[in-house]
Amino acid sequence: MKRLTALVLILVAATGFVFAGGDQEGGGVPRLEILQNKPEIDAQLKAYAAAWGQKNGVQVVVKTVGGSVDVDVDQMLTIGYAAGEMPDIFVFPGVADYEKWSEVILDVSDQPWVEETSVEFTYDGKVYGFPVAVEGWGLAYNADILEAAGVDPASLVNYAGYKAAFEKIDSMKAELGLESVVSMAASISMSWVTAHHNFNSLLSAGLPYGDLSVVNDLLAGNVDMARLSQYADWVELLFTYADQAVLLTGDYDAQVGAFAQGKAAFLHQGNWADGNIEAAGAEFPRAFAPHGALATETDGIFASAPAYYAINADSDVQELAKKFLNDLVFTDAGHRYMVEEAGMIPAFASVELSPASPLSQSVQEWVASGKVYSWNQYYFSDSFRDDTLGPIYNQFASGTLSKAQFIQAMKQAFESR
Repeated sequence: MKRLTALVLILVAATGFVFAGGDQEGGGVPRLEILQNKPEIDAQLKAYAAAWGQKNGVQVVVKTVGGSVDVDVDQMLTIGYAAGEMPDIFVFPGVADYEKWSEVILDVSDQPWVEETSVEFTYDGKVYGFPVAVEGWGLAYNADILEAAGVDPASLVNYAGYKAAFEKIDSMKAELGLESVVSMAASISMSWVTAHHNFNSLLSAGLPYGDLSVVNDLLAGNVDMARLSQYADWVELLFTYADQAVLLTGDYDAQVGAFAQGKAAFLHQGNWADGNIEAAGAEFPRAFAPHGALATETDGIFASAPAYYAINADSDVQELAKKFLNDLVFTDAGHRYMVEEAGMIPAFASVELSPASPLSQSVQEWVASGKVYSWNQYYFSDSFRDDTLGPIYNQFASGTLSKAQFIQAMKQAFESR
C-alpha cells in the first residue's frame, strides 16, 4: 500500500492529471470523461467529442496519454482509482489489463453495437470491450503479379493452394521481374514477424473467433503434433520461397521495400505497412489472402483491435457513455470520425465508409464479411515469444534446424515453459 501511495503521489505530481468523471458542471450539465492512448487521433477525437457533447447537452472531456505524456493508461487508472476519480470511458489493450481492472469494467453484452462487430473483447462469455479500431494481417499480395502468373487469389486458402501458387510464380520470376516469391524476415530482431504474427497461425487459424482451445493446450504443455506438423510445413514453405538475404538479415524496411518495389509477389506484414508501401511510390493493387497454415481451408485473416474502450462500472453517467459509443457505430458523424477524420479501420459492419489505403480496405472487407481469426499470441509472454520461440524460427530459417528439429524444438518449448 505504501508503494502504491507513493507511486500515485509521484504520478499526480508529474502529470497534473486529475479525473473527475461523471461530475455535474454548473447549470446541471453532465460531464463525460474519456481516457485514451492514441495521440495521433487526439485532435480528431476531441473535435468529435465536442460536437457530440454540444448536440447532446454533455461536456465531454478527452484526456490522452502516450506521445509526449510520459505516463500510460495503467498508471493513469491507478491514479484515478486511488483518488476515487476514474474516467467514465477508458481504454485497455487486452486480457492482462482487463483482469487487473475487471472490478470497474462494465458488462456491455447487451449493447446494440455488439451485433455489428466480431472483434469485441469478451471474457467468460460476456462482452467488456468496444474495439477502438481494427488492424490485421494475412499474406499481402500484389494483384498484378498474381494475375500475370495466372494465380487466382481465391485459391490461397490452405497449404496446397499456396504451394501450387509459389511453385508457379517461382518458375516465372525472370518473366515477372521478381527476386523472390515472398518477402519474409526471420532474423532475431524480426521475431515479431515470426514468433508473434506467424506464430498466431498455429494458435488460431481455422478456429472460431475467440477460440482458445489451442492456446490453453499449449499453455498446459499439451502439443497437438498433427497441427504443429502442418504449421511447420507452412513455415518451411515461406522460408523456402523467400529472398534469403531478406529472410536472414533483412529489417522491416528491406522486407517491405522488396514488396513495394515489385520484387516480391507476397509480403508477410499487416495493414500498417500501407503507408510505407505508398511512400515508396507503389501504385499496384494489393490485398490480403489467408495464411495457408493448415491442410484444410482457412478462409479468413487475423484481425483484432489494438485496444478497447471500457465503461467504468462505477460511473454516474453510464447511459451517456453507452450512447457515446453506440453513436460512433450508428450515426453518420461517428462513421466520418472513425474513417475519414481519424483514418482508422472501423470494427463494425454498419460502417460503409472505406479507408483510403488498399491493405486497410482489405482488412475492412474481411472483417465486414466476418471472416477473421483471433490474435491469440498475446496469451504468451513477450519473453517466451522473443527469447524462446524467436531463435527457433531463426535457426529454422538459417538451416541450423531441420523441419523435424524445428517441430521438436517448438514442442519442447511448450512443454518446458
